[in-house]
Amino acid sequence: MATQAIGILETKGLIALVLGTDAMLKSANVEVTGPMTGVGSALVSVTVTGDVAAVKSAIESGADTASRHGEVVSAHVIARPHEDTAIVIPATKPATKRAAK
Repeated sequence: MATQAIGILETKGLIALVLGTDAMLKSANVEVTGPMTGVGSALVSVTVTGDVAAVKSAIESGADTASRHGEVVSAHVIARPHEDTAIVIPATKPATKRAAK
């Protein structure tokens, strides 16, 4: 993960974050890293990874969409994170598929 950029979007309220995350995933080639995290006091955040240009584009798109549906508290891109940031950022887990009934 050290070679990929990290983007963090934090909003007040879950709806804005879900819509912002949807916009990020549709607008650029990024992956959600770990689950959406509740910070407290209605603050929630999500972390995405990918190449620098894709993460910058995704964060801009996500912040713009989220701001139309709620309050964006912060939107940051870490272009070249130190390899030790992998300790703090949750690891990407592959999505599990449900069996058809």
